[in-house]
Amino acid sequence: MAGRRGGAQKTLKGLRPLSSHEWPSWWEWDLGLSGHLLKRMVDRDFTEVDLRRMLERATRLRADVVDGRWVVETSHARRSWEVIVEPDQESRLMIVVTAYPVS
Repeated sequence: MAGRRGGAQKTLKGLRPLSSHEWPSWWEWDLGLSGHLLKRMVDRDFTEVDLRRMLERATRLRADVVDGRWVVETSHARRSWEVIVEPDQESRLMIVVTAYPVS
């Protein structure tokens, strides 16, 4: 999905989206949605469109505690959220594992 990096829009806490040179190459790959994520989307009341918007507004990317996974810091519905992603080199998909609001 092209254009996920976002522009100069304002986000929670005044953080700006990262510039294009700050994101890994796999950030531009197509998305894969895990079965776990699909269940959580229902439980947490957000859609794939909401998820894509969250990724467009991402402000930070950091390594997760699980090797090979990354935490995307973002916002949704005026709250901070984290989206866990795992790049799949073989299929060239960025798998979204889960997403949740941050307390």
